[in-house]
Amino acid sequence: MTSMATAVQDYARALALLSPDHYRVGPFTVRHNPGWELKYANYAIPDQDAEPTADEVAALVDAFGAHRRLPRLEFLPAWAPAVEPALIAAGFSVENRAPLLACGHEDLRPPKPVDGLRIGTPVTEAEFTEAARVQHHGFGGEGEPEPGATDWLRAAATGDGVAALAVLDGAPAGVGGCSAAIDGLSELAGLAVAARHRRRGVGAALSAWLTERAFAQGCRTVWLEPGDADVERVYAGIGYRRIGEKVNISLEPSGG
Repeated sequence: MTSMATAVQDYARALALLSPDHYRVGPFTVRHNPGWELKYANYAIPDQDAEPTADEVAALVDAFGAHRRLPRLEFLPAWAPAVEPALIAAGFSVENRAPLLACGHEDLRPPKPVDGLRIGTPVTEAEFTEAARVQHHGFGGEGEPEPGATDWLRAAATGDGVAALAVLDGAPAGVGGCSAAIDGLSELAGLAVAARHRRRGVGAALSAWLTERAFAQGCRTVWLEPGDADVERVYAGIGYRRIGEKVNISLEPSGG
């Protein structure tokens, strides 16, 4: 694993440990979002070089169940090589293997301007609600987002992170944020573009705006996980490059 990828995994685990709602199960730290059931907002990260026993994996599954969440982990396989085989043996399935991208201050390139696009930090209750709705639907949620869906954006907007809401043609077009920097690293996460505004350059403009703001607050490197190959190309266009690969793995309900 490259030194940058190692730093990213260190960052993700440190951020989870700083979350007031995190909890520990054996060699795992669980990043728990009490107000948002969406699977991407709730996951575990193993300790470095963890070698979990079958009982520890079972305890992790039970803990997720007690919190009414899908048992799910996100981590770099090289960070803890013994974890993925232990999870597979317990019935987990790999959702995908996602590339990790990073951008340094000298790498960022401005995207093509989008006529009429306005990007700013959400401030009002209505803006946070609109941002949460775009994000919720962008990540596959249905109906209205849960009240806790705005918590992460609020924390980023009012704390040491960055939050953004993009508006195009008078309607919410995109949302995203960068978490507070730890040792010069920040994660660009939760970026979503409303379906009606996709393929118009909103994602690139929003990503560049967030990245630039993170740099302005003292961050040296911003990292992220693109949703798919098309999205990766958007990030590559503004200066992000691959630094490693992360596995997303979960245990779906057995049914019956």
